Amino acid sequence: MTRDKKHASTDAVVAKKPATGKPSGLVRDAAIAVVGVGASAGGLEALEALFNAMPTDSHAAFVVVTHLDPIHVSLMPELLQRHTKMPVIQIHDGIKVQPDHVYVIPPNRELSILNGTLQLLEMVHPRGANLPIDHFFRALAQDQGGNAIGIILSGTGSDGSIGLKAIKAELGMTMVQSEASAKYDGMPRNAVATGVIDYILSPEEMPGQLIAYLRHWAKLPPLELTAHADNMSDALQKIFVILRARTNHDFSQYKMNTICRRIERRMNVHQLDDIAAYVRYLQESEQEADILFNELLIGVTNFFRDPDAFAALGHALMEMLRQKPADYTIRVWITGCSSGEEAYSIAILLLECMEKLHRHFSVQIFGTDIDEHAIAIAGAGLYPATILANLSEERLQRFFIRQDDGQYRIKKNVREMLVFAPQNLIKDPPFTKLDLLCCRNLLIYFGSELQQKLLPLLHYSLKHDGILFLGSSETIGQNTDSFVPLDKKWKIFRTIRSRLDSRQPLVFPALPSAAGRETGPVMPDTIQQLEETSAFQMVEAILQQSDAPPCVIINEACNILYVYGKTGRFLEPAEGKVSINLLEMVRPGLKKELAESIRKVAIHKQEVICRGLHVQYNGSQLVIDLLVKPILQASAMRGMVMVVFDEVADNQGSEPPQRKRVMKMQSRTAEDLEQELHHTRESLQTSIEELETSNEELKSTNEELQSTNEELQSTNEELETSKEELQSLNEESETINVELQSRIDDLSDANDDMKNLLDSTDIATVFLDVDICIRRFTPHMTGIIPLSAADAGRPISHFSTTLVDADLDHDARQVLDDLVVREREVASKDGKVFLIRLHPYRTVANVIDGVVITFLDITERDRLQKSMLRQVKYAEGIVNAIREPLLVLDAGLQVVSANPAFYNTFAVSEEQMQGRFIYELGNGQWDIPRLRKLLADILSSRSSFDDFKVEHQFESIGRCSMLINARWLEAATEEGALILLAITDIDKLDTEAE
Repeated sequence: MTRDKKHASTDAVVAKKPATGKPSGLVRDAAIAVVGVGASAGGLEALEALFNAMPTDSHAAFVVVTHLDPIHVSLMPELLQRHTKMPVIQIHDGIKVQPDHVYVIPPNRELSILNGTLQLLEMVHPRGANLPIDHFFRALAQDQGGNAIGIILSGTGSDGSIGLKAIKAELGMTMVQSEASAKYDGMPRNAVATGVIDYILSPEEMPGQLIAYLRHWAKLPPLELTAHADNMSDALQKIFVILRARTNHDFSQYKMNTICRRIERRMNVHQLDDIAAYVRYLQESEQEADILFNELLIGVTNFFRDPDAFAALGHALMEMLRQKPADYTIRVWITGCSSGEEAYSIAILLLECMEKLHRHFSVQIFGTDIDEHAIAIAGAGLYPATILANLSEERLQRFFIRQDDGQYRIKKNVREMLVFAPQNLIKDPPFTKLDLLCCRNLLIYFGSELQQKLLPLLHYSLKHDGILFLGSSETIGQNTDSFVPLDKKWKIFRTIRSRLDSRQPLVFPALPSAAGRETGPVMPDTIQQLEETSAFQMVEAILQQSDAPPCVIINEACNILYVYGKTGRFLEPAEGKVSINLLEMVRPGLKKELAESIRKVAIHKQEVICRGLHVQYNGSQLVIDLLVKPILQASAMRGMVMVVFDEVADNQGSEPPQRKRVMKMQSRTAEDLEQELHHTRESLQTSIEELETSNEELKSTNEELQSTNEELQSTNEELETSKEELQSLNEESETINVELQSRIDDLSDANDDMKNLLDSTDIATVFLDVDICIRRFTPHMTGIIPLSAADAGRPISHFSTTLVDADLDHDARQVLDDLVVREREVASKDGKVFLIRLHPYRTVANVIDGVVITFLDITERDRLQKSMLRQVKYAEGIVNAIREPLLVLDAGLQVVSANPAFYNTFAVSEEQMQGRFIYELGNGQWDIPRLRKLLADILSSRSSFDDFKVEHQFESIGRCSMLINARWLEAATEEGALILLAITDIDKLDTEAE
């Protein structure tokens, strides 16, 4: 039966033709995909290959979780940044995931995610027991649902396997590195063994397949939105037929939304655009039918899932056990037990409750599931090391035995409490007289009609005051007269007597067919056409061959499909609503035997004959032989049953003798059966006693062996713990070694670059340590200080230099004392000039470890500066000698300078003018509209003007007439350009001319 806790088939989907290339431009509608990438030993190479091929516009966020040494700084972000253009960020608490970003877990932290925000948690498990990949993948599945994608790369152990199952259960996508391409195949191998992997590829192939998956997913509309359309309904019914033919299970009564989401996920995996294409693919691929079957069952299961719910159940069990007598047998049924984790959790809980009460009861626990592979796992009771995340150390030690390969096996005293068997709750008879029925997270996958049929069945299975344990999202619906809540939050109920107790024996939702599988509801015409032979033609042929008396053909629901002959003497319509159910139409005297016969036929697949039954008809009594037989001749009618009514005598005048013969025959038959039963019981008792004797001897021997084994096991567990810690250290060391090797390669490259830089530069440089001893120098340094390679480590004060008046030892020590950069110009004895710069030598860790002295040859610059200084003085002499006022403005019309003639003419000082806006000079006396316009023209066109005549009243000199000439002086930048104004006093010229 389906549930949300499931181990799927171990068949993984291998992409035989993975998508190639690197598609770009992917656009998601609302949410982004969050890709969790887990890796351990050997994972750095796989991560580099993955991100080398990953496009930068996938619109997905990548979260990398690796096994890191908790006490060393991780270089992973820097190493990955070299292989992708996406930003690579080491995670800090509360960071929101963004598309096209890579996030890397820091050391000594566990990682979770809530509403798309990454949360860092303290490491709670000791080294060796920590499973950071599983922890994050499970949180990712819960938070992102179908947006979650899980990728497992190279590594040892099984970390990530449970997390991938959680992602798959929430409709996410899973991908694993192929074992052939992995440096360490432990994690990939264990992941594939879960049976939930969509793609098995090399890291180089993964990006292409990932982008193809995301692109298809973005454009595919949800199937559940169109599930009720005619074409969609027809396609779904075809899928149900194919699954039923392949797996013998009918999913037509399951919730349609759940079915649609699972089918949609498979369409995304295969990049199929419509459901009709998927139906064709399903018909062609037997493997796909098995995979879809497993996906419809798949879910998450673990020990003590929802610990608070089990704590509440423990309280309810304590109260129940207190009221039971000492010789009582506790009967428990776990439906949909999957691989057994929940069943074993119930067994452990019962043992703990009995221990607290200091009482002992015999316990029978039945675990059932439709998946025979999961039942086999449950029966073996062997689980991977990942169960450590869900079990306390105390429970692990008390109820499990650690194996040599690191797995854990349930102890014998717990295993003997349970019986596991395949069973389908929908069609198979239930267990009865139960004290506890655990049906968690199963009903939510059924349609509401089926739920309402199953809940009375669960009530029927439980004793009065029995306990029903449902999932947190499930309810008892309208059955409030059958159950009362013990804990509303965790859905724990107690049964009470109801009107159901007085009804006729329950008719189960469906009966097993002759072929051992379900027959679903009536299919539409398009599905009926898949059957090769008409069902009614088959009925006619069977009845003619049997020369049958009056009879009917019924289906598994006991509904009449076909009537042959006159059946009015045996059947009559029931009062009220019209029904074609045989058990409701049969006459009094036949119903009990008929119902029991139908039940036997369904179980044993053999015909059943009931002789000498009496039926009242029109005031007389008929004697009937009832024949009930399964129809096995053709697949079209499998699941149908033929009921034959054979009237053995005319009742008139012969009723008493006939009745006497019948009673005598029944009495004789009962005596024979009773005698046979007595002999059988005696034989059974003898066999039991012999077996008990043998068993006692075996137990005695076994106890001795068990004692020795426990001692060995204790020693082995200690060794395994040490082995785990060493393995964890080895994985962390492997990661550190890879990072350090990468850093060594970087340092080697940097050293080569530095050597070539020092050899090729024209700047003489010497590196000194904290003792002012020579560490390294460039080749040009030998022209200033006579150094050789052998001089490394000698104090610089031991060497003479060509410099004049330079004390390098003293200057270097001052720099070390105050950490202030110093520079000065020094001449050499051969006429050169050097700019000496001394600054502290700082390490990457910002530690002062010496002094760096550079000698920049500025001889030519010094010569040019002196030449320019002479030219400037020459130009200033000319300007100062000119009698006409000159004014220099910058591009912002601010005063740069003026000659003495300007200051004398307008009776102003240099301090009054320097840096001021021209229109602000002399209380705005230069704010002349025409001058403003001309200057604006110069600024916009970089032009000049001549002989601009101005007559203006100046405060300092009164009214005068002037001619102004302007020139735009180009510079290297527009900001450095200048405007030269030359002013001629017209009045003064006229006076001189007179």
